[in-house]
Amino acid sequence: MAAVIVQQPFIKTQSSAWTSGICDCCQDLNSCCYAYWCFPCFTCSTTGEFGESTCLPLLDIFGPCLLASFGIATCVPPVTLGMRVAVRYKYDIGGSLCEDIMVSCCCIWCSWCQLSREIKARKQTVTIVQTAPTMFQPIPMTTTTQVVNTQQSFEMIHTPPVAVAPEMQMAPIQTGPPTVMTNVK
Repeated sequence: MAAVIVQQPFIKTQSSAWTSGICDCCQDLNSCCYAYWCFPCFTCSTTGEFGESTCLPLLDIFGPCLLASFGIATCVPPVTLGMRVAVRYKYDIGGSLCEDIMVSCCCIWCSWCQLSREIKARKQTVTIVQTAPTMFQPIPMTTTTQVVNTQQSFEMIHTPPVAVAPEMQMAPIQTGPPTVMTNVK
C-alpha cells in the first residue's frame, strides 16, 4: 500500500519589526545604565524576563574561556545569538541569522539592551477603554398558549425497521405554571 503525501506551499505572512533600533539606548536609560555597570547581572535578568534560565548568559562569559583552554577559539557569543534568534522567533520579528551574528559579535551591549526593550515592550498589557456605552433596547416577548396537536408519520420504503421513539404531543415552553404533556397514540 502506497502512501500519498500532499504538502501545502508555505506562505510567509508579513513579519513585524523591532520596536526599537540597536542604538536606541536612550529609550530606556535605566536598562542602559544597568547594562553598562553590571553587564552579567543585566543579561541574567533579561533572560529571566524572557522566561529562560537566569544563569544561561554566564555561558557567554565562561564558555569561551573554557573552550580557549582546549585551544578552540570562539568569536560568536552563543547565548547572545540564541537569545536574539529566540526573541525574533517568538515575536515574529523579521531579520536574518547573518544580521543576528553581526549584532551579537560587534555590539553585544547594544544587542542585550535592544532585547531587554523588546521583551518589555511586548509584555505590556493593552487596555481597551470603551468611549460610548452600548445601548440595548429590550425586545417585547409575546407569550403563546397555543398547543400544537399534530401527528407525524414516516413511511420507510424497503428499509429495515429502526427503533423509533413514541410520538409525543409538542407544546411551546411556557414561563407560567407547569403543563403536563401526554403521549398520543
